[in-house]
This record gives sequence, C-alpha cells and structure tokens, in this order.
Amino acid sequence: MEGLEVTVLLGLAVLVGTVLAPRLRVATPLVLLVIGLLLGFVPELRRIELPPETVLLLFLPIMLFWESLTTSLRSVRRSLRYIVPMSTLLVVASAFAVAWVATMFGLPWPAAMILGAAVAPPDATAVAALGRLLPQRTFMKLKAESLTNDGTALVLYAIAISVALGDTVTGWSITATVLLSYLGGAIAGIVVAAAAYAALRRMRNALSINVTLLLVPFTAFLIAELANASGVLAVVIAGLIIAWASPRITTAASRRTAMAAWPFGVYLLNGALFVLIGLEVQLVLHEISPSELWGLVLLTVAAWAVLLVVRYLFQLLVSPFSRPRSPALSARSGPGSLNRARVVSTVAGFRGAVSLAIALSVPLTTASGDALAGRDAVVFVTAGVIVLSLLVQGPLLPAVIRWAKLPSDDWATDELELAQRTITGAALAALDDIAAEHGISDDVREQARRNGYAMLELANARAFARAQAASDSDQITQLESMVVAPSAPDAVDAAAAGAESVTALTMLAASTGIDLTQRSPLMRFEETTRLKLALLERKREVLLRLRREGTVDDLLARRIEAHMDAEELRLSGVDDLA
Repeated sequence: MEGLEVTVLLGLAVLVGTVLAPRLRVATPLVLLVIGLLLGFVPELRRIELPPETVLLLFLPIMLFWESLTTSLRSVRRSLRYIVPMSTLLVVASAFAVAWVATMFGLPWPAAMILGAAVAPPDATAVAALGRLLPQRTFMKLKAESLTNDGTALVLYAIAISVALGDTVTGWSITATVLLSYLGGAIAGIVVAAAAYAALRRMRNALSINVTLLLVPFTAFLIAELANASGVLAVVIAGLIIAWASPRITTAASRRTAMAAWPFGVYLLNGALFVLIGLEVQLVLHEISPSELWGLVLLTVAAWAVLLVVRYLFQLLVSPFSRPRSPALSARSGPGSLNRARVVSTVAGFRGAVSLAIALSVPLTTASGDALAGRDAVVFVTAGVIVLSLLVQGPLLPAVIRWAKLPSDDWATDELELAQRTITGAALAALDDIAAEHGISDDVREQARRNGYAMLELANARAFARAQAASDSDQITQLESMVVAPSAPDAVDAAAAGAESVTALTMLAASTGIDLTQRSPLMRFEETTRLKLALLERKREVLLRLRREGTVDDLLARRIEAHMDAEELRLSGVDDLA
C-alpha cells in the first residue's frame, strides 16, 4: 500500500478506537490493538510491515521524551532503591529465565537469549497508557523503571547478537559494551540538554522554543547511536534535564503551546503504534508454518508466565533493600499490603514497542551467510507476549487494583493546596514592596490585597471542609498547622470592601462628568494588570523554590504553573505564538 493510504488507514483506525473505547469501557490502546488484529485478516493490509528503524527513530524518541518531561523527578529520587535494581538486575534475570525456558522448547541458545532480551523490559508507553488507574506513587515508580530499563535490554540484545553472529565475546567486551551503552548514553543526553539549555535561554519566540524542544530527542538519540551508545537512555536523560530546567528557559506562551501539541501528537503516534503491532502480529502468524505453530504458542504462553513469576519473586527478594515506608503509610496499610502492591506491580508490567523493535531488528543471516536459526520464532513469541500482556494484563489491572486496596494518594491534594496557599501568602507578604517598585497607587494595591486575602481564606476553607468530610482528626490537625493566617480584614469585610470598589468603578465609568486628567478606569486597569503580572512572577519564584527543595512534587508544580501561565497570557493579551 502507498504511504498516503497507510496514513489514512491508521488515522481512521485511531479515530474508530477513540470513539469505541469509552462506549465499551475499555482502555483505548486495547481497542486499537484489537482493531489492528482484525485488519490483519485482510491479506492486502498484512503487507504493511513495521520496520524496526521506524519504531526506534520515529516513535520512541518522541514518546520517551514526552514521558520523561511528565515524570516526577522527586518521585524518581525517592524511589531509586526500587528503580535501579528493577531496571537492571530484573531485566537480566527475566532475560535469562525466558532464555532457559525457550531452550527447553528447542530454541538454540543464541536465539533464546535474543528472545529474553526482547521481552524482558516493560514498555514505558504501554505503562503510561494503561497504568493511569494506579496510585500516583506506584505509577511514577513503574514509569521511571520503564523509562530506564530499555538500556539494559538493548545491551543484552547486542551481546546476544554478537554470540549469534559468531563474534568473540569476552568478559572485557561485555564490560566495555555495558559501560559504553550507559555512560555514552548518559553523556549524550547531558550534552544535548546543555546545548538546548544554552540555546533556549536566548529565545523568547514560542515557535522557536518548541521547534528546539522537538529536536532534542532526535538529536540525543542520533548522537548516542553514532557513538554505539544507548539512544533510549540519552533521550530519557535529556528529557529529565529539560523537564527540570523548563520553567527557566521557556515562556508562558511556549509552555501553553507545548501542552496542547505534545499530548495530541504522542496520542496519535501511540495509537498508530498499537494498530501496527496488531498488524505485525497477523503478519508473523501467517508466516509461521502450521507444524511449528502450536509449539510456538505454548512457548509464548510459557515465556509470558515466566516474566510474571520472575517479576513477582524479584520484588519479594529486593523488598528488604528498598526504602522503608514512612510511618504514616505503614499505619494506613493493612496486613499484606506490601504483597498486594507486588501483585499490582507485576500485573502492570506491560510489554510493548521496544520489545517488538528489538525482535524485528534481528539479522536474517549470520556472518557466514547462513540463515539465523530461530529468528522467526523470536519475532512470533515476542509479538505474542506483547499481545498477552496487553489483552490479558490490561483488562485485569483495574480489578487487581480494586482488590489490592492500595493507600490513596491524598498527599497530592494536600500538597497542592499547601503550595497554593504558600505562594499566595508569599505574594501578599511582598505586595507593598512590589507595588512601590512598579509605581502602583494605594487604592489598586489595597484592592489586590483584599482579593489576595479572600483567595487565601477560600483555600483555607476548602482545606478544612475536605478534612472534615474525611473525618480524620489527624489530618485536620495537620492542616491546621499549614493554614496561613491572614492579617488583613476578615473575609466579610474584604468582600464588602471589594464590592464597594466594584460599585465605585462602575459608577465612575458610567458618569458623564469624568475628569480625564485624573486617574481614569483605564489607568486603574493598567496598574492592576502590571501589579497582577508582578505578583504572578513572585508566585512563580516561590513555586520554583518549593520544587527545588522537594516540598512540592514536580507534577503538582507544573499544574500550578499551567494555571499561572494561562493567567499571565490573559493579562498580557498574548493571543499568538510570538
């Protein structure tokens, strides 16, 4: 089929899946995968192949970069004792376990090891698409693990390919491959992020900023691949650095544009990828001879089951070495909560695009020109494991989450309210200095003060109301200690004074005897706008400080910053991309 026909077909498939998924109450990626499987029954459509370089060079950099930008760095830092072994040792253990099972089904050891490397890493895009029902902490740990484990899998794949092609593999060569992959990928990501930081600091145009950001993942991937390092790791490292520095090197207009464009683009790529995976499964299925089919089906089920068992047992073994839970979390968790959390994490370990790209990248022949034994089996089993993980674990995950009864993430709501009250209080404390610096009149300054204290009282009232609804005395005590007590007139006086000001402004605007040499409504409006923009800048400074200190989570800080960006654009009248 022609490229345009394929594009239209994929677009229609994504549209149908998007419409059907809410009505069927099924996750959209699962519907898209089934649509791809159904389309694969049409012989003409099965000719649409998924080149591995398409996944590695087009889909993965964009999707991994976006997942890195939307990852909580604080959660990553606090969960390193979990993430590091899960993204390295677990991948190795899973690869060898699958390889051992594959040899029992008659697969040669080199091909079995390639298969193990392909199916070992959970996929970041699949976890992001299907794991949204998880508690925030659990979701972020799984997402961080999935972002970093691809590097380990690709190292194992490179070693297995060398063995399969007859190259000499020694301990030194393995060590050099590991170091080059990890260190080279990290250095490439850091270098590209530093170059982007230096360039973005000099840009104020939203289009220029977003075009630069779009180039970052592809450039990082390219440089790493040229150095035979991990392009995946380079993209992730660059994304995490850019996410941390973004508030200082981007503008409100560029952030608003990015937040509208990136999720939509990633959704389309992700949806197209799930449809293509379904088509690829059908292609592989029709290329396998009937005599081999049932044996490979059994191997597929066995490999999938081994991955689940190894993941659960590995978490059980490393649990004593992971970071201890906080006393508050321990008190809220009932007996067996850790075991239930392990079951949830096991079921949420989906396989996806990276696994299929690794399998499809396997060479057809060895260095001597002979056909590489077991290649078709590797592709078939990998595709089957992906389908099983998505179509079995995906629908099963919501039920497992309900069964696990994991502690809820009320901390996010508490932290969000605390951050909002803190930045509002800081802006009010600096109001006099800001007003003097910008030449703001007394009446405009006092109006801003009354409005600020009214917002602060509203935030306090909401916090108390939510705490009382939860009937949790400990939480109420904690919230009382967080309340910022206003020193301005109480809420009733502030509301009355604000109403009088509005009435006076309306009367002045409607009066026929306005003295244009005095302070007109237009002058008051201009002063109010300048003051509000200055207060927003102060709030943003305090918010970034709270994020640097770890008081506020990165994702919560971005939510608050997004609201401030919208207010800044409204006040400044920015309605284009300049």
